[in-house]
Amino acid sequence: MTVLVQDVMTPGVATVRPAASLAEAARAMRDRDIGDVVVAYGEQVVGILTDRDIVVRAVAEGFEPEQVTVGQTCTPGPVSVRPRDPVSAAVDLMRQFAVRRLPVMDDGHVVGIVSLGDLAVERDPGSALADISRAAPDTPPDDRRVERRPG
Repeated sequence: MTVLVQDVMTPGVATVRPAASLAEAARAMRDRDIGDVVVAYGEQVVGILTDRDIVVRAVAEGFEPEQVTVGQTCTPGPVSVRPRDPVSAAVDLMRQFAVRRLPVMDDGHVVGIVSLGDLAVERDPGSALADISRAAPDTPPDDRRVERRPG
């Protein structure tokens, strides 16, 4: 039996506008406990932004997250898959384009996201990546939380 993208994807994608600040996108990621957001004008997907993009393309370059927009930082024109595509098609696209996440599009609407971790859980449930992907995220103990100090 062929496993389809819809069987392994994460439904209900978080989206942000290209004009949103990186700080706004980061808060959306934190609040939803996710590592990426889809960048869209209404229903039109124009990019994808990951937590790594924020760190590498903005913070590490000295840009202020409140001053830089998602549209300036995201990866434009993301490759996507359809819900009824076989998982093997998602794997092939991730290899070909060296990406770890693909928006799942149905009739022009983003309906989910499929990640490398989702595919690892499906393809090799006993792998270390699958174990990590299934695990609940770590929350630092209260005494390790970083406090904001007036500056």
